[in-house]
Amino acid sequence: MMNISQSLFSFIENRISPVAGKISSQRHIMAIRDGFIAAMPFMIVGSFLLVFVYPPFSAESSWGFARSWLALSGKYESQILTPFNMTMGIMSIYITAAIAYNLARRYQLDPFMTAMLALMGFLLVSAPQANGNMPTVALGGVGIFTAVIVAIYVTELTRFLKHHNIGIRLPPQVPANIKQSFDLLIPILAVIITLYPISMGVQALFDQLLPQAIMALFQPLISAADSLPAILLAVLICHLLWFAGIHGSAIVSGMLQAFWLTNLGLNQTDLAAGLPLTHIMTEAFWNFLIVIGGSGATFGLVLLFLRSKSVHLRAMGKLSLVPSMFNINEPVIFGTPIVMNPTFFIPFILSPMINAVVAYTAVTTNLLPHMISLVPWTSPAPIGAAWAMGWDFRVTVLVLLLMALSALIYYPFFKVYEKQLLAQEQAEPAPEDDEAIVW
Repeated sequence: MMNISQSLFSFIENRISPVAGKISSQRHIMAIRDGFIAAMPFMIVGSFLLVFVYPPFSAESSWGFARSWLALSGKYESQILTPFNMTMGIMSIYITAAIAYNLARRYQLDPFMTAMLALMGFLLVSAPQANGNMPTVALGGVGIFTAVIVAIYVTELTRFLKHHNIGIRLPPQVPANIKQSFDLLIPILAVIITLYPISMGVQALFDQLLPQAIMALFQPLISAADSLPAILLAVLICHLLWFAGIHGSAIVSGMLQAFWLTNLGLNQTDLAAGLPLTHIMTEAFWNFLIVIGGSGATFGLVLLFLRSKSVHLRAMGKLSLVPSMFNINEPVIFGTPIVMNPTFFIPFILSPMINAVVAYTAVTTNLLPHMISLVPWTSPAPIGAAWAMGWDFRVTVLVLLLMALSALIYYPFFKVYEKQLLAQEQAEPAPEDDEAIVW
């Protein structure tokens, strides 16, 4: 058994860690991750406002407060939805500009001008004006994959033109701001010449905007990513990376963010249309129902630490309790430590996977509603889960049960590790009272 463990840890350290390290530092993945993070405040506020339009009450409710809220939201639906439509409803616009900005910064291009160029390219293929109107159907969740592709393409095209000195050359006497404007003329033309014909061709052949066609191509992948096996695979990869000492959440979330936001946008669209919601895997589902307290679902373990006989574990429990309430558990992962600690390998992987199975089953069997809001990941799990589900507080019961289940899974391994530490602590000589610390 010891040889198997050593072989496994050696494989993680020597094979998985180097690959994961290269992926985590890859400029495009970092730009996508940072772009989504930069656009997140707009989407969080927009999602929050959606709950005011569709309160968590039945239309047949006889409760006076519920009846008043439903009547008010019905009367002013369009007014309340306007901020939502200008934030979450056009989130692909913010994502395009943010990704291009971050990638341009890494290439030492002008980030603002590159972001504006990418935004123009995205609008060119996603919202072509017709009869004096701009369609917005592709500016929300439908356009996320197009936003990522266009942002990267435009930035790479700008970099290529600059690297090969393709542009309008002006004498050095020309002011810098004017020269900067002229530098963008050729990239603008290049974007239009390359992207617009593709967009027009897709419209002519398929009677769809380019983002809708790209979404159709990604649809099988989106459906697969929303399945339980795909969720469990993502959880496994994330926690194997964490166990190797690499920030698995940053890598996995960077790759899955587009799928999470697409699913959330589709749920919101179906909610507004009065259709049943079908998509499960969103960022809130991951943060508040799978990794409760942080990666490894370690909140239950922190509670066990608080009652530990080991001085070290009891101190770690006190130190980690408050951060874990807000899903920050680096103190637990590196202070215990859990990283490369064979005692905690099984529960660290198993606990979030069991949470995923239980939560997925609860939603698919309609015991709980689907997620409709984007919530800050630092929200305490019971509050964050209820917020994401339109303030349906039934989910808090599930969150508490999952916390207890995680503690139960960790318990036997916690006792083994506690016994090891107690033996070490008892073997160490206690410091004498008159010992002084010299600084």
